[in-house]
Amino acid sequence: METPSHQDPFTYRDLLKKENLYSFAVAIFLLVIAFAFEHVASVYALSYLTRPTSVYVGDILLDNIPSINLNLIIVEGALFSIVAGTILVFSKPRYILFTLKAVALFIATRAFFTSLTHVGIYPGQIDPGSGFLDSIYTYLDFQTGFFFSGHTGLPFLMALIFWQKPVLRTTLLSLSFVFAVAVLLAHVHYSIDVFAAPFMAYGIFRIAQKLFPRDYGLIGIAQNKSDK
Repeated sequence: METPSHQDPFTYRDLLKKENLYSFAVAIFLLVIAFAFEHVASVYALSYLTRPTSVYVGDILLDNIPSINLNLIIVEGALFSIVAGTILVFSKPRYILFTLKAVALFIATRAFFTSLTHVGIYPGQIDPGSGFLDSIYTYLDFQTGFFFSGHTGLPFLMALIFWQKPVLRTTLLSLSFVFAVAVLLAHVHYSIDVFAAPFMAYGIFRIAQKLFPRDYGLIGIAQNKSDK
């Protein structure tokens, strides 16, 4: 990725101009549709996971590591990250349109994959607790569906979006790694769910660039020559 070109100030006043307001409305609409699709897919996946006929499969990594309760990272950490990420994005108006659409594409893509193939829950999986934040986490269907790991993939996608900001990039990549380790140690995901997540996130990012070039252009990152 190339270095950002000079950027003119871009504020919420610019975001709410006619040429951007429609795009913002579309972004919100796509997010709503994506969340609805994700909810339906999660309920569908859960009905399969709880069937007596659903069996778990062997996993070379999970078979050789103990199950550890890391709900503090997986539950509280995930919810905190979502809140912090939302504040981050909305503090940078230039990033809002592309980020919302890329995240909507991520959610919809993951929902599609989680609705396809269903295997049983791996033995020893650590379930969310019964606390207030655990209830929110469960209500939002964050524990349902295996492929691919949202904990790992979403921070990686955000790192790609904020790639030209070294501190944010490093923080988000580190967060993706921490979540990856946590969901594996808690046996919440199979290893393939985790290791495939960065590749899925990168693919979604590239597709979003192609689908929403104008919104990506607002970020001020020059496209590679191969993209032109």
